[in-house]
Order: sequence, then structure tokens, then C-alpha cells
Amino acid sequence: MKFPEGALIHRVPEEIPLEAAILIEPYACSMHAVERADIQQGDIVVISGAGPLGLGMVAAARLKKPGKLIVLDLYEVRLAQAMKLGCDMVLNPTKVDVQAVVAELTEGYGCDIYIEATGHPASVPQGLQMVRKLGKFIEFSVFNDKVTCDWGVIGDGKELDILGVSLSPFCYPPVIQGIQDGLLKTEGVVTHQYPLSRFMEAFETCSKGVDSLKVVLIPGET
Repeated sequence: MKFPEGALIHRVPEEIPLEAAILIEPYACSMHAVERADIQQGDIVVISGAGPLGLGMVAAARLKKPGKLIVLDLYEVRLAQAMKLGCDMVLNPTKVDVQAVVAELTEGYGCDIYIEATGHPASVPQGLQMVRKLGKFIEFSVFNDKVTCDWGVIGDGKELDILGVSLSPFCYPPVIQGIQDGLLKTEGVVTHQYPLSRFMEAFETCSKGVDSLKVVLIPGET
């Protein structure tokens, strides 16, 4: 690869295996989202979406010692991986009323922080309703479709803090160190590895997304 003059380059320690090293970039984005959320010890945190980026948020958020870390996703394989990475509870919106469950857990109060990491428009009003008054809504996703919601709930309804997240400023060094030290868990996030010659099969596996999380192409292998 060619890097422009002045580019910030981070060296990956040799002891970090490939399947962990390829998670540095997404985990750095995930950590930035968690840092923007400013999770306090004891907070009830909901992460909506358990793809590789959402799972990176689980790995980073658990280090903040929240009171309860809850993950939402439609796929059971992703929810199972979220549990392995350290969340306290997983919920599938197609099987349970997630808003009712969170309301019951918090005695009707709502979660303190909701991190939106699905890219699905329905996750936005869901989060706005789920988060408590004076709570925080963190928007991480990129959407293909326009999102419609009741904007009044943000101000007059709940006085919410709405924080946007993009990329990963200042997060590469702590993520590299966290992976190296084992503080940021990565095992199981890479589910498939293919030689470069089977790239079409790799893309098909990735696009289905049912039984896969992070799919990796290995140059040089046949």
C-alpha cells in the first residue's frame, strides 16, 4: 500500500494473530462510539445491533462496568457471540417486546444509554422510546433509507442528548493495546476465512449474514 506523506501509521505487534489484528479498525470505531457515550459505572446500556462493530462496542463497553449491558439483534448467532464477549442480556426484537423488557428491568425508567448500530430505520424510534428522560442516544449507523421519528421526544419529551459518531479518532493505540493485553475480547468475531481465489464465495457468505460475522480473505492462500 502507498501512504501519503504525513499519514498516521500504527504498527501492529507481531504477537497479535491475524484474526484479531483485522478487528483493529472496526474495534477502533466501536471504541469511539463507547467513548462518546461516556458510560458511567452502573449505567443501563443498550446496544442495538451485534454485527462486528456492535460486538466491538460490547467488548469496549464492558470495560466501563455498566450496571447492565443489553444487546439487541435479529440473529441468534450474533446474540450468542455478544454473550461470549461479556454482555449481560441479549434480546431478539422478533421474539420479545424489547421495549417492554427494558422498561420492566428499569421499573419503567428506561435505559441510560442507547447505542444505535444496526443501520435499520426502525431502531431509531425504538431507541428514542427506550431511553430514559435526560438519557443519551448515540447514532453510529449509516442508513440506506430515510429515518422518520417523533422529533418532539428529543426536546420537550425527554431532553435527550443526541450524539453522532463517525470513524475512530484517537482510538487505534488503545485498541491495539487492549487486544494485545486481552482486555478487548475478539475470539469468535471472525467466523470465516477464505483464500483470495474464493472471493466470490466469501462475499456471498458475508452478504447473507445469517451464520457469519467477520469474513476474511487471505492473500496468497489457494
